[in-house]
Amino acid sequence: MSTRCGSTDRLVAEGVVARHVEERNEPGRPRLAFSAVGRSGKRSYRLLAEILVSFVSGTMPDAVTAATEAGRTWGHYLTERPPPYRWTDEEESVSELLRILGDIGFVPGLVQFGKHREIWLRHCPFREVAEAHRDVVCAVHLGLMQGALAEMRAPLTADRLEPFVEPSLCVARLGDPASRYPP
Repeated sequence: MSTRCGSTDRLVAEGVVARHVEERNEPGRPRLAFSAVGRSGKRSYRLLAEILVSFVSGTMPDAVTAATEAGRTWGHYLTERPPPYRWTDEEESVSELLRILGDIGFVPGLVQFGKHREIWLRHCPFREVAEAHRDVVCAVHLGLMQGALAEMRAPLTADRLEPFVEPSLCVARLGDPASRYPP
């Protein structure tokens, strides 16, 4: 590839491609050459997650409350807030919540039993860590859903999360908020 283009510059910036100038022994402009950059090294996100979760659960007096609050904060961050004086309806809220959960790595689905609504979360992206530190990891997930719904000014809340009701299924119970304006 001898020409520069925006996508090549992006690949160079991301570290996927290396750009170098070929040496020439004749007159003329030097030629740009590109080569793929080998990705070396092992990624250790699970180890990092284990370290952080064990730290939270081992050093904080109320780790579940702290984890829930951290989840709420990230739920607010991951959600687009509606304009002032606009509330999202239930369908729009659930759709956005399912999108967020899907982006994280869950395979979420809405299940309704009469007036009772649940979000079934399959394929927990943190399953291995959650099996060892269920209280903290699941509190983060519940808080994330609560924060996202609060940020949307949704007409429903995530009341509780029942982890591992089946080996690869957690169930979030949805309910009506006590107030449309959370603290």
